[in-house]
Amino acid sequence: MATRGVVYVHSAPPALCPHIEWAVVGVLGTRIAFAWTAQPAAPGMMRAEVSWQADAGTAARLASALRGWQLLRFEVTEEPSPGCEGERYSSTPTLGIFHAMTGVHGDILIPEDRLRSVLHADEDSSDLAQHLHQLLGTAWDEELEPFRYAGEGAPVRWLHQVG
Repeated sequence: MATRGVVYVHSAPPALCPHIEWAVVGVLGTRIAFAWTAQPAAPGMMRAEVSWQADAGTAARLASALRGWQLLRFEVTEEPSPGCEGERYSSTPTLGIFHAMTGVHGDILIPEDRLRSVLHADEDSSDLAQHLHQLLGTAWDEELEPFRYAGEGAPVRWLHQVG
């Protein structure tokens, strides 16, 4: 099943930019060139966005290809497709990678077993809110929000998987 999504590179050192492009090209299997712009939220860093269309599960492969670089802030989204929930991967140098399933409106979906696990773990604790914030990726959203805002109005390039 085909789906689509977006790779948001929120901040990357200029020397890393070609490597990011090669990693994304390696997953998507098509030649692309990112439209890199300066990242106002992190002087000296670059940012880019690229939309893609490919098979379901591509977001996981993209996030895996990008996750090893310590100075990189990124997000990869994948829209839901028939038989598959959507996904969002967020990564920051300080927090590492976060993964969540998403619904048709982009809301995070938390599976029942994860909620039950939090409720069970919280029986002796009064910090249910902390556990829920972890499930929702609140720390990643807080760290990435200034970088998201700084990218408003940036160009987006649509990619379609070939073959």
